[in-house]
Amino acid sequence: MSDLRLATCTYQEFAPHMGTPVRTTAGHPRFPLSYQLGGHARLITPTRDLLKINVQDAYEWGYRRLLNGHGFQRIEQELAGIAGANELDSPLVLLCFDRLDRLTPPDDWCHRLHFAKWWTEQTGDEVPELGAHRKQAPPTLFDA
Repeated sequence: MSDLRLATCTYQEFAPHMGTPVRTTAGHPRFPLSYQLGGHARLITPTRDLLKINVQDAYEWGYRRLLNGHGFQRIEQELAGIAGANELDSPLVLLCFDRLDRLTPPDDWCHRLHFAKWWTEQTGDEVPELGAHRKQAPPTLFDA
Protein backbone atom coordinates (compact mmCIF):
# COMPACT_ATOMS: atom_id res chain seq x y z
CA MET A 1 0.00 0.00 0.00
CA SER A 2 1.29 3.44 -0.90
CA ASP A 3 0.46 6.88 0.47
CA LEU A 4 0.29 8.22 -3.08
CA ARG A 5 -3.03 8.71 -4.80
CA LEU A 6 -2.79 8.12 -8.54
CA ALA A 7 -5.19 8.33 -11.47
CA THR A 8 -4.79 8.33 -15.25
CA CYS A 9 -6.23 10.43 -18.05
CA THR A 10 -5.40 12.04 -21.39
CA TYR A 11 -3.94 15.50 -21.84
CA GLN A 12 -7.07 16.39 -23.82
CA GLU A 13 -9.60 15.25 -21.20
CA PHE A 14 -7.76 16.45 -18.08
CA ALA A 15 -9.28 19.27 -16.02
CA PRO A 16 -7.51 20.93 -13.03
CA HIS A 17 -10.16 19.78 -10.51
CA MET A 18 -8.99 16.17 -11.15
CA GLY A 19 -5.61 16.63 -9.47
CA THR A 20 -2.00 17.39 -10.39
CA PRO A 21 -1.29 16.70 -14.09
CA VAL A 22 1.88 14.66 -14.65
CA ARG A 23 3.47 13.96 -18.02
CA THR A 24 4.27 10.29 -18.74
CA THR A 25 4.96 10.60 -22.47
CA ALA A 26 8.21 10.53 -24.42
CA GLY A 27 7.20 13.72 -26.22
CA HIS A 28 5.66 16.97 -25.08
CA PRO A 29 2.11 17.74 -26.19
CA ARG A 30 2.18 19.49 -29.57
CA PHE A 31 -0.90 21.50 -28.70
CA PRO A 32 -1.40 24.21 -26.06
CA LEU A 33 -2.48 23.06 -22.61
CA SER A 34 -4.91 25.14 -20.56
CA TYR A 35 -3.10 24.02 -17.39
CA GLN A 36 0.45 23.77 -16.06
CA LEU A 37 2.04 20.33 -15.75
CA GLY A 38 3.11 19.38 -12.23
CA GLY A 39 6.07 17.32 -13.42
CA HIS A 40 7.33 14.56 -15.68
CA ALA A 41 7.39 10.98 -14.37
CA ARG A 42 10.46 9.91 -16.33
CA LEU A 43 10.78 6.44 -14.79
CA ILE A 44 7.36 5.39 -16.10
CA THR A 45 7.70 7.07 -19.49
CA PRO A 46 7.98 4.45 -22.24
CA THR A 47 11.14 4.53 -24.33
CA ARG A 48 10.96 5.42 -28.02
CA ASP A 49 11.87 1.78 -28.83
CA LEU A 50 8.88 0.56 -26.81
CA LEU A 51 6.62 2.92 -28.72
CA LYS A 52 7.50 1.09 -31.93
CA ILE A 53 5.91 -2.15 -30.63
CA ASN A 54 2.34 -2.59 -31.90
CA VAL A 55 1.49 -5.94 -30.29
CA GLN A 56 -0.05 -5.53 -26.85
CA ASP A 57 1.49 -8.58 -25.14
CA ALA A 58 4.98 -7.75 -26.46
CA TYR A 59 4.58 -4.10 -25.47
CA GLU A 60 3.32 -4.95 -22.00
CA TRP A 61 6.19 -7.40 -21.47
CA GLY A 62 8.73 -4.76 -22.50
CA TYR A 63 7.07 -2.03 -20.45
CA ARG A 64 6.91 -4.20 -17.32
CA ARG A 65 10.58 -5.01 -17.87
CA LEU A 66 11.28 -1.26 -17.89
CA LEU A 67 9.23 -0.68 -14.71
CA ASN A 68 10.75 -3.65 -12.87
CA GLY A 69 14.23 -2.54 -13.97
CA HIS A 70 13.71 0.85 -12.34
CA GLY A 71 12.14 -0.83 -9.32
CA PHE A 72 9.04 0.02 -7.35
CA GLN A 73 10.88 2.05 -4.70
CA ARG A 74 12.55 4.37 -7.22
CA ILE A 75 9.30 4.89 -9.10
CA GLU A 76 7.42 5.58 -5.86
CA GLN A 77 10.15 8.04 -4.78
CA GLU A 78 9.97 9.90 -8.10
CA LEU A 79 6.18 10.16 -7.88
CA ALA A 80 6.36 11.22 -4.22
CA GLY A 81 8.83 13.95 -5.21
CA ILE A 82 6.40 15.25 -7.82
CA ALA A 83 3.57 15.14 -5.27
CA GLY A 84 5.73 16.95 -2.72
CA ALA A 85 6.49 19.75 -5.18
CA ASN A 86 2.75 20.23 -5.79
CA GLU A 87 -0.44 19.95 -3.74
CA LEU A 88 0.05 17.00 -1.41
CA ASP A 89 -3.69 16.34 -1.03
CA SER A 90 -4.20 16.24 -4.78
CA PRO A 91 -3.96 12.94 -6.68
CA LEU A 92 -1.27 12.73 -9.35
CA VAL A 93 -3.00 12.30 -12.70
CA LEU A 94 -0.69 10.44 -15.08
CA LEU A 95 -1.26 11.75 -18.60
CA CYS A 96 -0.78 10.42 -22.11
CA PHE A 97 -2.29 11.09 -25.54
CA ASP A 98 -4.45 8.01 -26.19
CA ARG A 99 -8.21 8.57 -25.78
CA LEU A 100 -9.44 5.15 -24.75
CA ASP A 101 -12.94 5.59 -26.19
CA ARG A 102 -11.46 6.15 -29.66
CA LEU A 103 -9.21 3.09 -29.73
CA THR A 104 -10.47 -0.07 -31.39
CA PRO A 105 -9.41 -3.67 -30.81
CA PRO A 106 -6.76 -4.95 -30.94
CA ASP A 107 -5.17 -1.51 -30.38
CA ASP A 108 -7.35 -0.44 -27.44
CA TRP A 109 -4.56 -0.13 -24.88
CA CYS A 110 -1.85 2.32 -23.86
CA HIS A 111 1.02 2.46 -21.39
CA ARG A 112 -0.98 4.24 -18.69
CA LEU A 113 -3.33 1.24 -18.43
CA HIS A 114 -0.38 -1.13 -18.17
CA PHE A 115 1.20 1.10 -15.52
CA ALA A 116 -2.07 1.25 -13.54
CA LYS A 117 -2.30 -2.55 -13.55
CA TRP A 118 1.37 -2.88 -12.50
CA TRP A 119 0.92 -0.31 -9.69
CA THR A 120 -2.16 -2.11 -8.39
CA GLU A 121 -0.24 -5.39 -8.35
CA GLN A 122 2.59 -3.73 -6.39
CA THR A 123 0.46 -1.83 -3.85
CA GLY A 124 -3.10 -3.14 -3.93
CA ASP A 125 -4.21 0.44 -4.69
CA GLU A 126 -6.52 0.96 -7.65
CA VAL A 127 -5.56 3.63 -10.19
CA PRO A 128 -8.79 5.02 -11.66
CA GLU A 129 -9.08 6.22 -15.25
CA LEU A 130 -10.59 9.72 -15.32
CA GLY A 131 -11.03 10.01 -19.08
CA ALA A 132 -13.59 8.39 -21.31
CA HIS A 133 -13.60 4.67 -20.70
CA ARG A 134 -12.40 2.17 -23.24
CA LYS A 135 -14.40 -0.47 -24.93
CA GLN A 136 -14.05 -3.95 -23.46
CA ALA A 137 -10.48 -5.05 -24.13
CA PRO A 138 -9.47 -8.63 -24.83
CA PRO A 139 -7.49 -10.34 -22.05
CA THR A 140 -3.71 -10.16 -22.22
CA LEU A 141 -0.96 -12.56 -21.26
CA PHE A 142 -0.68 -10.89 -17.83
CA ASP A 143 -4.40 -11.17 -16.91
CA ALA A 144 -4.05 -14.80 -15.84
